[in-house]
Amino acid sequence: MLPMTEMFELSDRATNEIAAADPVEATFSGVTDYNDRWPDLSPDGVQARRAMWARIRDEAHATTVLDDRDRLAQEVLIDECDAAVQAIDDELTVLELNNIECTHQNLRLVFGSMDASSEEGWTAILARLETIDEPVAGYRRLLDRHLDSGRTVARRQVDAVLDQGQAAVGPNSLFHQLEAKLVGSPLEDAAKEAFRPRLESALAGAKTAFAELNRYLETSYRPRAREADGVGRDVYASAARLFLGTDMDLELTYRWGWDEVERLWAEMRAMCAELDRDKSVEEVMHDLQTSPRYGVATEAEFIGFMTERQQVALEQLDNVHFDVPAQIRTIDIAVEPPGGSLGAHYVPPSEDFSRPGCIWYPVQGQDHFPLFDQVSTSYHEGFPGHHLQGGVQLALRDELSRFHRTMVFNSGSGEGWALYVERFMDELGFLERPEYRIGLLAMQMMRSCRIAIDIGVHLGLAIPGDVGFHPGEQWSFELACELLRTRALLDEASAAWEVTRYFGWPGQAISYKVGEQVMLDLRDRLAAQPDFDLKRFHANVLAVGMVGLDLLQRRLTS
Repeated sequence: MLPMTEMFELSDRATNEIAAADPVEATFSGVTDYNDRWPDLSPDGVQARRAMWARIRDEAHATTVLDDRDRLAQEVLIDECDAAVQAIDDELTVLELNNIECTHQNLRLVFGSMDASSEEGWTAILARLETIDEPVAGYRRLLDRHLDSGRTVARRQVDAVLDQGQAAVGPNSLFHQLEAKLVGSPLEDAAKEAFRPRLESALAGAKTAFAELNRYLETSYRPRAREADGVGRDVYASAARLFLGTDMDLELTYRWGWDEVERLWAEMRAMCAELDRDKSVEEVMHDLQTSPRYGVATEAEFIGFMTERQQVALEQLDNVHFDVPAQIRTIDIAVEPPGGSLGAHYVPPSEDFSRPGCIWYPVQGQDHFPLFDQVSTSYHEGFPGHHLQGGVQLALRDELSRFHRTMVFNSGSGEGWALYVERFMDELGFLERPEYRIGLLAMQMMRSCRIAIDIGVHLGLAIPGDVGFHPGEQWSFELACELLRTRALLDEASAAWEVTRYFGWPGQAISYKVGEQVMLDLRDRLAAQPDFDLKRFHANVLAVGMVGLDLLQRRLTS
């Protein structure tokens, strides 16, 4: 290993301090030293973290850098501190109540990312589970502060969280899955028996804490929640900056999103006609979603199909288009528990790689598993998407600071890379069947619809007068769902869930396609150079890591 510099020492200290201040986020990031603790979620805890981020930023500015390796570590740490401080100053904690990514989910889902194979791991799980009432109480104080200030989320988000909260206290609660984990763990029987009574008591306490939180949300918060879904230009611009690491011309991006919707709709019509010229797009998509010809019948077949896709891609692309670190040649495929996300998502490996990266699929309870849109999704979430990008970042121990390796995920570069490789795998011929290419187009269409809906709703923009969808009208929840149903061909439930997501998580939904376009523009710009090498381009993007888009572009073009 290279000698530790002053900048890298600061990064190590900052990583430990940040992880100690937010142990839940640390667990998700793979830093496991604080797995038995909770963050202080109260307003005082938020301000303490703001002071911490500001102080670390000042220390980073004052630290001497010796070389480009140090300079990247400094730039990344300062960028992340700036973003964290700005988010708190702009009161984006108000958004910590939504249907997909907020404290309410993370207090439950964090247990799925904890070690359940050792006595040490179960000691940490129980320490958290037995004290879950503490972060719940702090979270309630934060929500109370928002109520007192008159700044709340929309009632639609409260209702979505309440639905999830009911699942959390029901018989199929994620909490109860810990019982099965204990039974199936490799612990000695005596250890299991010792942990069992504590687990039963802790599970009852956790369900009680969430039942009380549900009552609070229903009786205290919901009546005072706002009706309007849009957050307004100022909040939206701040949130988008946080997710992208760059500032956008929002009106120009809105127009571009609509242009992409129109272009992709023409491509989808052509591809569906290629598959069956006698059927409409809607009829073809219905067949792809329901016909046994285009899917598998069991959960085991689905998991097996996804696993094989990952293995084949890894075998054929390693040392050709990508260099895959040995530590990430394994990836887990798992089924999302009830009450979680309705979309596939990825959790990265732990810092020491003892916990592999995992793709979670929300397929529990299905009796038919369509595959047409899951092939490109497997490349997005796994290899060569999030799994490769996050794994390379973790593996570059000499080149990247510890903070950079474990704590940095910017949605613009992270989701942008994942969309880029979906397209790249199509270029390489890995979407070998017409239905898989239709699935890719449908996913691209959804990401384009996200831009139109997300910016349009939150900024109060009208639908352009020259497009083929309700021209000139103002956005509503119903129109947003209709766009996803009639263009991205989502079913009613999925469309409603997606739109609720955009309404409650402003700025994140545009990061996918905006980030992808930055990746494509970078590739085109650098491909004009006589010594351009595609594999080296990929390596350079991955070596910078999942940083903000401004920093990524500076690094690749300087």
